[in-house]
Amino acid sequence: MYGIFKAGRPGKPLPEADIDGTYKRLRWQIFAGIFIGYAGYYLVRKNFTLAIPSLVEQGYSRGDLGLALAGVSIAYGISKFLMGAVSDRSNPRYFLPAGLLCSALIMFLFGFTQWATSSIAIMFVLLFLNGWVQGMGWPPCGRTMVHWWSKSERGGIVSVWNVAHNVGGGLIGPLFILGMAWFNDWRSAFYVPAAVAVGVAVFALLTMRDTPQTCGLPPIEKYRNDYPEGYNENHEREFSAREIFVEHVLKNRLLWCIALANVFVYLLRYGVLDWAPTYLQEVKHFTVDKSSWAYFLYEWAGIPGTLLCGWLSDKLFRGNRGATGICFMALVTVFTVLYWLNPPGNPTIDMLCLIAIGFLIYGPVMLIGLHALELVPKKAAGTAAGFTGLFGYLGGSVAASAMVGYTVDHYGWDGGFALLVGSCILAILLLALTLRQAPTQRAA
Repeated sequence: MYGIFKAGRPGKPLPEADIDGTYKRLRWQIFAGIFIGYAGYYLVRKNFTLAIPSLVEQGYSRGDLGLALAGVSIAYGISKFLMGAVSDRSNPRYFLPAGLLCSALIMFLFGFTQWATSSIAIMFVLLFLNGWVQGMGWPPCGRTMVHWWSKSERGGIVSVWNVAHNVGGGLIGPLFILGMAWFNDWRSAFYVPAAVAVGVAVFALLTMRDTPQTCGLPPIEKYRNDYPEGYNENHEREFSAREIFVEHVLKNRLLWCIALANVFVYLLRYGVLDWAPTYLQEVKHFTVDKSSWAYFLYEWAGIPGTLLCGWLSDKLFRGNRGATGICFMALVTVFTVLYWLNPPGNPTIDMLCLIAIGFLIYGPVMLIGLHALELVPKKAAGTAAGFTGLFGYLGGSVAASAMVGYTVDHYGWDGGFALLVGSCILAILLLALTLRQAPTQRAA
């Protein structure tokens, strides 16, 4: 795989007079590529959650469907870590679109074949494969951002880019409603978003580029005269796999700390999101279209929330990612309890709580990813982000899918929400362990 996606070689240096204009043009173009490209990944990641109510009606239990859904998270957690290492040495222009096309193909199988949903085992295998290729989305974006934007501007650019998954994830609901209107088929939750994702993959291929050096440009640090502390020419060389894993990841204590916190942040994030359509229809008596819009609002509320969180982290908290995350997670806990205890018949309160949770939860998600990028040299950025993702998905998201499903089956929705509230508290405690750490200066 590495040979297919191998990173490009340095291009012929551009004349000095052309550097500024080329840099500005390419940065806008490349940002559009990674933003829309990554949004496309979310069009074909969590479609299965919208199909769960229909599959329950066919006789599947919530716990078994949650186990099948966990296949995405298990594979994605491992793949994001391993593919992060591959991505650090690959050309993101080809790496990202290839994974997106493979994911769309799997969703077409779900949408157009009956056998794809004929058993829990088959659904688990297909969702596992989808999770694996989904791991080809985040790492190339992280690699691109640390090469094309310098440290002083990276917090802002990462927070803006991070809302891409809210854009893509939020569009699944309206696309499902559109598919139901056109085809009156619950399987349209799979094939309509997949068709859009194919077009997104082509757009990403046309707009993305590898490093500035492959385009004949100097490194971003030189162009902006923005060198982080400890920067030297060694930061521009490609590290070996051992150097990335051992020296910059496994020996990084703070990276371990935020990775563990990510387990519980993701448990809450996906525990609410994955089960919102089912919970709202079973307990709060929402219709299919109303629960789909709730799903949409949850995702899109994260857009302003993420931007606000990034701004507060830079300006008010002066780079203290842990303190910012604690404040947001404390508020998430409050609204999760309100969402849980609000009695049926008050849909406005349910919707407002979902919007508030979506507004608040994606900030900590973004901060952990940003913090991971800041803790290592830029040639190891994909692996560091993949490491935190490994914990978030293999621990938190799997628990959100399978553990919440089986907990609800045995202890009701009260047991499920007790699990979610407990995850909020544990996330806060783990983030508190980072408060004594000074803002890192190691990003490059």
